[in-house]
Amino acid sequence: MNKIENYVEAFSAMIISGLPKIIMAVVTLLVGIWLIKWFLKFIHRRFQRNTVDISLSEFLISIIRVILYILLIISCASMIGIQTSSFVAILGAGGLAIGLALQGSLSNFAGGVLILLFKPFRVGHVISSANNVSGTVLKIDILYTTLKAGNGTTIYAPNGPLANAVINNVSDNETRQIEYKLSISFNTNIDTARKVILAVLESDALILKDPKPVVVVSSLEDSAIVLLARAWTTNSDFWGVYYADLQKVKEALEGNQIILAKKTEVLVMTNHVS
Repeated sequence: MNKIENYVEAFSAMIISGLPKIIMAVVTLLVGIWLIKWFLKFIHRRFQRNTVDISLSEFLISIIRVILYILLIISCASMIGIQTSSFVAILGAGGLAIGLALQGSLSNFAGGVLILLFKPFRVGHVISSANNVSGTVLKIDILYTTLKAGNGTTIYAPNGPLANAVINNVSDNETRQIEYKLSISFNTNIDTARKVILAVLESDALILKDPKPVVVVSSLEDSAIVLLARAWTTNSDFWGVYYADLQKVKEALEGNQIILAKKTEVLVMTNHVS
């Protein structure tokens, strides 16, 4: 019985001696929770003012919330005498192991942050990249960007490689340039061919008047003269003008007894008017 009384007295003495620390830790916990909530609201308002993408802002706020609460718990635990050094070491080792296991995902996460932060493209833009990804952007998430390809299939592109690749944003400008490379024989009168092509381009109401369409000699091949025709149109009208005028140019040249050589090419340019 005496042993039990001694244990009770020792436990009571320990509680009494540690009571101020416990009270301080509880107060610190409550105040810390209030400060964290206030800080997160402040960060959220700042993100809204700076028009940070909602996906990026929510993800960053979630990370900040977890980090702040972990630091608060560690601080409160140390205040009541709990050794936190081993706890911190375990967290560090766990974080390192997770980081090594998720190297690819972390790369995609970093790429997603860069895409959402610097906005090289947005939802609805038509893009193509150096790593053979192309289509209309449907959604930009933290790890993957979802695109719809021209054939109707859905592409899920990892943000890591996408953020590090050269991206051609077709929709970033209001205008696009159409370029035709047309090969004609050496017997053809160059001025006549130029006038025929220009007449087709200039008669199209959807072709911009400024800058004006141009047709120049691009190069002299072994068996043909290569003419380069350039014209500008709006992004929304591009494909309709592209196909229609290609047919009209061919028919107009043939109507003037000008036959295209086999090396004729059609190029699509995406530069904007400077």
